[in-house]
Amino acid sequence: MVNTEIEKLMTCIEELVPVYMAIPEDLAISKGAASLCIIGEDGQVYGKIFGTDKLRGRETFKIAWTKASQVWITGYKTNDYERMVFTDQIDYHTFGISLPDLVGYKGGQPIILRDGTKLAVGFSGFRGTSDLEIVEKAAELCK
Repeated sequence: MVNTEIEKLMTCIEELVPVYMAIPEDLAISKGAASLCIIGEDGQVYGKIFGTDKLRGRETFKIAWTKASQVWITGYKTNDYERMVFTDQIDYHTFGISLPDLVGYKGGQPIILRDGTKLAVGFSGFRGTSDLEIVEKAAELCK
């Protein structure tokens, strides 16, 4: 089933990708590829790989999916969740993700669309702060 709000978010992100690819620090990390993975509350997965390097795209999508799935399971931003686990604010057993499987990278975050749709979004390919920012900007632009 197609969700037009999710499609709109994906389109807004797609429009911002070239802006971030033009930032030298982000381009150096992305090597011309980045990926988006969105998981709805119902487990429906949406995604997009940006760039032409299929192998690099595969790498970035794997990370984007890992980020999104951790957010989907825990409800917390990646990196924030790990910080809470390692400072004993949260017992990692609560969510069932083993310590070696924690993401650690920034770039996974919960997003609530204007229609109330809750999403777990993972973006990978740029600096972690940019991975977060591109999704946040797109969510604001799409309102």
